[in-house]
Amino acid sequence: MVYYSYNLPHTIGDFMKTVQMTLDEDLVESIDKIVKELKMTRSAFARKALREALHRIQVERLEEKHRRGYEQHLVKEGEFSDWEEEQDWGDE
Repeated sequence: MVYYSYNLPHTIGDFMKTVQMTLDEDLVESIDKIVKELKMTRSAFARKALREALHRIQVERLEEKHRRGYEQHLVKEGEFSDWEEEQDWGDE
């Protein structure tokens, strides 16, 4: 489950902005079917989808940053050996 932290508007005019988008007809048809099933508006669906896409991109960027960091600073043999006796894998 994904949790987001953002300010919810008190009224539409407080924090919302109307934007125009061009979408393929088959995409609009698919969205319309889903929003009817989910009992939400196109706008609410789009906001949720866009927030999830932004979150996913942020996670991907952090993972890439971590990957590059580990490539630049490879783990040396025995670097974590002090912790081997502390590991508990629940096998026993």
